[in-house]
Amino acid sequence: MKLSVIMPVFNRERYVVPALRSLVRQHDAADLDIIVVDDGSSDGSADVVRSMMREHPCIRLFQQRHLGVAKARNAGLRQLPADAGFVSFLDSDDISLAGRFKADLARFEAGTDLELTYSLMTMADRIDDERLEPTPDSRVMTLRGISLTTALFSRALVERIGYFDEEFEQAEDTDYMLRVFESGPTYELLDSVAIYYRRHADNVTREHTSRVRNHLRAIHKSMRRRRADPSLSAVQGIFELKSPPEWQMM
Repeated sequence: MKLSVIMPVFNRERYVVPALRSLVRQHDAADLDIIVVDDGSSDGSADVVRSMMREHPCIRLFQQRHLGVAKARNAGLRQLPADAGFVSFLDSDDISLAGRFKADLARFEAGTDLELTYSLMTMADRIDDERLEPTPDSRVMTLRGISLTTALFSRALVERIGYFDEEFEQAEDTDYMLRVFESGPTYELLDSVAIYYRRHADNVTREHTSRVRNHLRAIHKSMRRRRADPSLSAVQGIFELKSPPEWQMM
């Protein structure tokens, strides 16, 4: 079975190699197809991706001028090969846990009508890029949120949902996941961690005012869709704080 993983990249020379390494180490789980879309980086992001491609032919690189993350994700969707049965996403500064895809794909094999697995994420402010895991002194918090990269999608579900809304500068992933759950997919909430979300000074989500505005916009659009079409499902039960309660997300 072929699994395509879409990774948008913008000025992540420092982090993109560990992110890719965390994917290629899972080659035993599926026929991996890693689609990297460089969104007009001005640093050496594309060069370090090319260096990985020489050793790992499952990585494909596409470049565009800087158009934003929604258009980068859509560019990746347009590159899905015809035989890709599953689709996932990973941000270029995060880490996909070893064994994650093998475990998730086993759930699809066990349930013939399953369209989506949705797992936990662990936020960490220090990650060992050699071991691909949080350092012993890292603060960590595990939760289930509206997180695109903790999901593994069937190809049929992705085709049903369509493309990302390119009007969003941020929270395009929130909007996408709300649309996914509104569609009423057959899904399983897994209590396993899918990714380590790297907290650092350049996180887009640290742009607090813009982040909040775009998230509220995504929620408002979801409300309007459900008001206009009562057949759409309400999104419930997909946020769950696991640990520790005292670490606030700023």
